Amino acid sequence: MSLPRRLAAEALGSLLLAATVIGSGVMAERLAGGNAAIALLANTAATVAVLALLVSLFGPVSEAHFNPAVSLVQALRGSLSWRDAGAYAVIQVLGCCLGAVLAHAMFALPWLQTSAHERSGAGQWLAESVATFGLVLVILGHRRPQDAPWMIAAWIGAAYWFTASTSFANPAITVARSLTNTFTGIRAADVPAFVIAQLIGSLAALPVAHGLFRTECMAGIERPTPAAARRGSTGGSDGI
Repeated sequence: MSLPRRLAAEALGSLLLAATVIGSGVMAERLAGGNAAIALLANTAATVAVLALLVSLFGPVSEAHFNPAVSLVQALRGSLSWRDAGAYAVIQVLGCCLGAVLAHAMFALPWLQTSAHERSGAGQWLAESVATFGLVLVILGHRRPQDAPWMIAAWIGAAYWFTASTSFANPAITVARSLTNTFTGIRAADVPAFVIAQLIGSLAALPVAHGLFRTECMAGIERPTPAAARRGSTGGSDGI
């Protein structure tokens, strides 16, 4: 698959993912009547649904990363060139930021915002490391390509509730969420620590996955034959 097509898939997927996370947070907060648990439940359900859909839809095109931490791990594994990983990361951040703007526009909110939602402290940082560790472990450990959408979505849905940070697990969407002063926002000052924690979690998952799932076909994704490569078939998806 050509790089422009893969980048287009990553851009559109990242945009729709961020728009869903932020937009569903706005809708949930408006309808929940101050009940934060109900708002989080609604936000979780929308995120899980769109994540499974986007991984299924764009997996055959770009492997559906939508996440610089995932692209970094795949570059370290040799499954993605460093040049392509850098391009993926840039387009993922841009796509997620445009998704925040789109969500604001749909709800008639100011397009450009700065979040005042404080998310800081050792518990939050540990939570982000755990959330991203689990995400990468699922991505590298799933055996069949068709399992990737539901397994990735299930992990993120669970991590929304068992982690103190509600599982951002993605540097690109973390940056985008600093641009919304709504239910899902995070202060810009808190973004660097979140991103560092996410990268630590993703890098920690790499040797663990290698030790647990070491096979010729890591994550159930076989290296494509020359004929398959010409057709652009990767046979798998890699998640957010």
